[in-house]
Amino acid sequence: MRGVVSGMTLTGEYEPSATEWVRENVAEYEASNGEKGGTLPGTPYPVVVITSVGSKSGKLRKNPVMRVEHDGAYLAVASKGGAPQDPSWVANFRDHPEVDLQDRGEKHTYRVRELSGEERAEWWQRAVETWSTYADYATKTDREIPLFLLERA
Repeated sequence: MRGVVSGMTLTGEYEPSATEWVRENVAEYEASNGEKGGTLPGTPYPVVVITSVGSKSGKLRKNPVMRVEHDGAYLAVASKGGAPQDPSWVANFRDHPEVDLQDRGEKHTYRVRELSGEERAEWWQRAVETWSTYADYATKTDREIPLFLLERA
C-alpha cells in the first residue's frame, strides 16, 4: 500500500495511517475520485482528504477531515472528538504549512495558517453550522481546539 504519490504537488513516500478507518476511508475516497468514502463514517457529513508532510517522519500523511468550505477556502478543525490532545496532523500543519487537499474530484495545493481572534470566531461559527457536534467537542476538552485555514497556493 505504500508508494510514491504522483499527480499532487507534494511528493514523497506515503505512510498510511495506523488507524484502520482513516486508512480505509482515504483509500476508498482516492480510488473513486471522491465519489465513495466521501463522508465521515456513520454520518451523511462530507469530508475532504488532506495530504500533509509528517513533522517527524517527513512522509506524506493523509487524513479525512470534515468539509467546512467558504469562498474557496477550507477549514481544518483539530477537534479529535474533544480529546485532551491535538490530532497528530496539527504538528504537520505547523511544521509544514503547505498541504494538498482533495474535495471530490478537485485536487489543489493550499497554504495553511492557524486562526486566532475574530477570524477564528467567524470560522468556528461556520464549523459549528456545518457540524453542530463541534460545539459538544469544545465542552469536552480544556484546550482551545486549533483551527487551520487552508487557502489556495
